[in-house]
Amino acid sequence: MCRITEGLVLDVLKSSGCTNTKSCVVLPVATGMALLTSLLYLRQCNPNGSVVIWPRIDQGTCVKTPQTAGCQLEVVEPLLEGDSLVTDVGRIEELLRHHGDKVLCVMSTTSCFAPRTPDKLVHIAELCKRYNTAHLVNNAYGIQCSRCMGLLNTASLNGRVDLYVQSLDKNFMVPVGGSIVAGFTKEIISSLSQSYPGRGSSAPILDLFITLLSMGREGFFQLLEERNKVYTKLKRKLEEVASVYQERVLETPNNQISLAFTLTPSNYKENCKLTEIGSKLFTRNVTGARVVTCSGSKTVGKITLQKWGSHSNNYPTPYITFAAAVGMTEADVDKLVDKFGQILAKLSCVVSQGNTD
Repeated sequence: MCRITEGLVLDVLKSSGCTNTKSCVVLPVATGMALLTSLLYLRQCNPNGSVVIWPRIDQGTCVKTPQTAGCQLEVVEPLLEGDSLVTDVGRIEELLRHHGDKVLCVMSTTSCFAPRTPDKLVHIAELCKRYNTAHLVNNAYGIQCSRCMGLLNTASLNGRVDLYVQSLDKNFMVPVGGSIVAGFTKEIISSLSQSYPGRGSSAPILDLFITLLSMGREGFFQLLEERNKVYTKLKRKLEEVASVYQERVLETPNNQISLAFTLTPSNYKENCKLTEIGSKLFTRNVTGARVVTCSGSKTVGKITLQKWGSHSNNYPTPYITFAAAVGMTEADVDKLVDKFGQILAKLSCVVSQGNTD
């Protein structure tokens, strides 16, 4: 069953846009532990490597994983281009030169919360090939996005990508607890599989096996097509709400999963905390939305990141993010936007057509 499931998954990866993928393994651990397994495997391949170069993305797992592997984490702050946060490729090259053989890998990211955009994988892959450095990609929920899979494929053809990791629950709507590690040679996946210590539950593999058989190839790709329509509709509906409340949807065209809606503090009543918007959505059964205030900091292990949640030390405006994830329907968009609009009507001090409270 394990071999059959991995064969089905390999077909999904290739059909989703990463046609150069040669092999994969399904692990009975969630994404963070799969990233850790990958890092520990890379340390076996390069015992002298202890530095992980990491383009910043504010997700706790990504900060914890290299430190748990006993590595020094070099954080690369993104650049602000328009509304988008993009990869500082020049800084990555500086760190590759500075640390030399001590670099274990560059750990890049595809799927992410707006206004962060997928890393410039092709440029990073070219640098990793030039400097003979491993490249690990966090593709947590990227299978559902053809842009992410296409980036991975192009990067593997033009440079170096060793391994890429994705979540089962985020891409296939199965229970949390499994992940896929894929690569562009059969040998690297075989070696990584053999390095996995002990045994694990078969439940994640069984869940995925049943789900893929139930959906079928046509059913799964219909879901991906529906997700694209949901993204387009969500962006349009949020723009309509933004025009009423003097806000805007941030322009991040390279992020085809997540959208960010500005929350200008002066547009809300004096006693309103912006995070109240997120909590009110949650109590109305809207999950996944995240308010980012662009303030404060968070320490994870030995790393302190300023303005935690915003992926940057200097993002200019607070915002709330929404994701168009696989399994979401256009009817869900209508419900979400309706509830969001009702909350803004109560908390906003902007007086315009459609908001006279």
